[in-house]
Amino acid sequence: MGATHLPATEFDGSAVDDQLEAEAEAALGEPAAQMVQLLGPDGRLGEDTVFSEYANRLDAAKLRGFYADMAAIRRFDQEATALQRQGQLALWVPLTGQEAAQIGSGRASQPQDYIFPTYREHGVALTRNVDLAELLRQFRGVSNGGWNPKDTNFHLYTLVLAAQTPHAVGYAMGIQRDQRLAEAAAAAGETAGQEPEPKAAVVVYFGDGASSEGDVHESMVFASSYNAPVVFFCQNNHWAISVPTAVQTRIPLSNRAKGYGFPGIRVDGNDVIAVHAVTEWALEHARQGNGPVLIEAFTYRVGAHTTADDPTKYRESSEEAMWRAKDPLERLEKYLRAEGLADDEFFAEVKADGDELAAYVRKTTYDLETPDIRSAFANTYVEAHPLVAEELAWFEEYSAGFAGEAEDEAGNR
Repeated sequence: MGATHLPATEFDGSAVDDQLEAEAEAALGEPAAQMVQLLGPDGRLGEDTVFSEYANRLDAAKLRGFYADMAAIRRFDQEATALQRQGQLALWVPLTGQEAAQIGSGRASQPQDYIFPTYREHGVALTRNVDLAELLRQFRGVSNGGWNPKDTNFHLYTLVLAAQTPHAVGYAMGIQRDQRLAEAAAAAGETAGQEPEPKAAVVVYFGDGASSEGDVHESMVFASSYNAPVVFFCQNNHWAISVPTAVQTRIPLSNRAKGYGFPGIRVDGNDVIAVHAVTEWALEHARQGNGPVLIEAFTYRVGAHTTADDPTKYRESSEEAMWRAKDPLERLEKYLRAEGLADDEFFAEVKADGDELAAYVRKTTYDLETPDIRSAFANTYVEAHPLVAEELAWFEEYSAGFAGEAEDEAGNR
């Protein structure tokens, strides 16, 4: 086969290819991937040529709301950890240190947007009005989920690393097609007099460790190829259990987006104002039909990966101390106080609200009842299935064999 008979490539390095690269480069900047930061650890607000415009939209009430959200979810995290230590939960996944990344991005989403979390996005759940007590059902082992995603557009937690990323892209492609059908119907005059549905996008969360999974690569290929309205939100908390980010990548994770032909942005994940601004920009970009965006929130997992983990075995306490000095709550408190946007009364009220939330979560957890195991058979298929019925009958017969032992044991007490 001669050279003239070889199949042509989709792009030949001409206008289309150059345009995609230019768009990614414009948002990415230099290969070193400068990090977007607006609110520094000292509590001072800086400037950014692109994202200060979004930060300026925030009024005092929203900024106080950010702090209240971060404080509430940290208090919830402490309570859930205590519940696990007391045997009330089988496992818990702490988020302390990542509050700004989650509250900032979650508050930037709109109700019509759909969120795909991993298993640590408790803060995002708060912003989507998920009852936090419902989060504990799965960790207590009494439910496969805990809430109805249709009520909040916040999907169930995904315990398998990166498994949610292809689901998110598929959902985004579905949104894209629904919007095209709606536009066609409007052009044909079929929806005259009706308010158009607001445009939506998808946000999918994953960690720096999950970024090494093939699912993430495949998802980004599909998202780029089909210009899907999806924002990939990577919380780079520096540790994939005991594996440091340096083993996951030799370049900033945000730089990977350029290889797929869409923008990648690295943001200070402990700066709630910058995270909100960057995510708001990314979601607008996606909703307007401009395709996907990758956000790398540069943050830190202060505590353990889960309550089954001991981080002292693989990292220095000095590293943890360095990141505690960048605490997202402390820097926002400094700013609110310096600008006269909040006083002692506000912070005392936030603390009281957090304690009230913790008490509610504790009581609700104690009140959770273990479901009858027969419900597992009933929920296997939508309709009755003969094989499941056969297995249930076997289980009933097997369980009946212990009835006499239970009666004898009770009589001997």
